[in-house]
Amino acid sequence: MDIEHYNYPLLKELIAQYPLERGKERLLVVDRKTGGIHHRQFDTFENYLNESDVLVLNDTRVFPARLLGNKDSGGRVELLLVKKINDGRWRCLLRASKTPKPGSTLFFRDDLTARVECRTEDMYEVTFSDPSKILHAGQVPLPPYIDRPPVEIDETMYQTVYARTEGSVAAPTAGLHFTPEYLDRLRGKGVETVFVTLHVGPGTFIPVRAASIEDHKMHEEDFMVSEEAASMIEEARSMSRRIVAVGTTSARVLEHLMAVCGRIVPGPGSTSLFIREGFRFKVVDSLLTNFHLPCSTLLMLVSAFGGYDRIMNAYKAALAERYRFFSYGDAMFII
Repeated sequence: MDIEHYNYPLLKELIAQYPLERGKERLLVVDRKTGGIHHRQFDTFENYLNESDVLVLNDTRVFPARLLGNKDSGGRVELLLVKKINDGRWRCLLRASKTPKPGSTLFFRDDLTARVECRTEDMYEVTFSDPSKILHAGQVPLPPYIDRPPVEIDETMYQTVYARTEGSVAAPTAGLHFTPEYLDRLRGKGVETVFVTLHVGPGTFIPVRAASIEDHKMHEEDFMVSEEAASMIEEARSMSRRIVAVGTTSARVLEHLMAVCGRIVPGPGSTSLFIREGFRFKVVDSLLTNFHLPCSTLLMLVSAFGGYDRIMNAYKAALAERYRFFSYGDAMFII
């Protein structure tokens, strides 16, 4: 299938550059049975939940993964840390006007340096001079469509209120709308909250470069499901309770485990599951998500879940109503 199948026109002014107060965002509700589209505020989300529902959230924590510095030639360089290999060595994305060669040195704040070791496709491996300084030298890894440097508010707002396990280079943005008080309200209604962990990698904002969707290769992302979470989700499934995934990351963990194991099992793992049209969802019954980039794998996942025509019609409605798009934007609930 041609990638243009998932393109849509988006005005730059609709890309949210700053967050609103949590819970004050808009909510577009898509009904898969009727095709109906409803425009609401996020604080009405609870009206679409039942007391038996299970809300599955991703508790990963974003770390200061972006480092700005210079090459030994003086030219600027930017690293996005992706995966820790050992204390001093990281796999990363690298951006510079001219690609540094293996053996060259990169210079960062706090007298931190890094040696470029090797390159494999679009990833580099670098070894830092002092592992204890790496995160101090980094900053909030805002996605490239947020066209500004990070500011103090991003340190808290580009993080879910329930973030616990550090390891993501991008926030699981569907969860950014929740406050502790609102989660307590949902629990008071009888909704059960369950946490899984998937560390979001750069694939969430790296564009699909293949002309044909089938040729795209997903980046692998690490996840962890606790004994308690697996037991709670399996018990809910046995009772035919509705599983509501908060975000595409939570959905991918659940559907990966069903595809590989046939049930939700505890333990660590990694997934490169590419969910697109034709995929049969076996766990997720409803999905809360944000609005995603044109031609992105996240839009493909949402279209696979909600139905291509319904989702593209919902996006047209969101554009017409001037919803705020992407990480700091508004939400969509597909029921």
